[in-house]
Amino acid sequence: MAQSAPPFFSSGFLRLGTRDNGRMSDPAGFVDGALQREGSEERAAEFEVRLAGGLQFYGSSVGAVRGTVRDALRRYPGLTHDEITALSSELWAVPVFERRLAAVVLLQSNLHLLRNSDLTRIEGFLRGARLQVLVDPLAVDVAGPLIERLDPPVRSRADVVLDRWVDDDDAWLRRAALLSPLRALRAGGGDWARFSRHARAVQVRLRDRRVDGEAGVDRAAVSLVLMELARARPELTLVLPDG
Repeated sequence: MAQSAPPFFSSGFLRLGTRDNGRMSDPAGFVDGALQREGSEERAAEFEVRLAGGLQFYGSSVGAVRGTVRDALRRYPGLTHDEITALSSELWAVPVFERRLAAVVLLQSNLHLLRNSDLTRIEGFLRGARLQVLVDPLAVDVAGPLIERLDPPVRSRADVVLDRWVDDDDAWLRRAALLSPLRALRAGGGDWARFSRHARAVQVRLRDRRVDGEAGVDRAAVSLVLMELARARPELTLVLPDG
């Protein structure tokens, strides 16, 4: 006898996750179904208390999310750039934490397919994420490596995008701009001068009280990068304006 779905998995949820023809795509349906099966009410309640962020939760573990995306890519091999990005948007469109984390993992797993134009989609995800556990991997493992692998002059256009992010009123977007070069800097590359400018700009914003209700997530990103580089590249130093 089939198990009945928990109350959260109502027809209202299904409408949120459907396409114009009334059905989710096969890959999205596979991911969503697997995440629901991997969920638990206890973990969902824990996530709701710990993460909040205005999302709903299936209660699937992070390992289960990663495994589900891996299984989906095996089940549907050879997905193109357009199919991967469309699937990430389809997963993200429903305000369920595990689906959004699956969208991030999907992009991480297909970084080689991503293009400069995908920064627009990533920016939309960042603006809607509002959680460190979603913003940070999008910045560190997706946006940053994507930008690092671009050739000039495309890279210069992407750098302009980061400059715009760091001056945006959205604190989470500023955080993403600051964290995006972390992997490259930690590995001995990256644009230290640009990061330094961005870090100073955030400190000046804080000093001048040009902050929003989530002020501090961007300054914390500066601290995180500096802490990581103190171990990996102690020769890099940064003097910030008084805050």
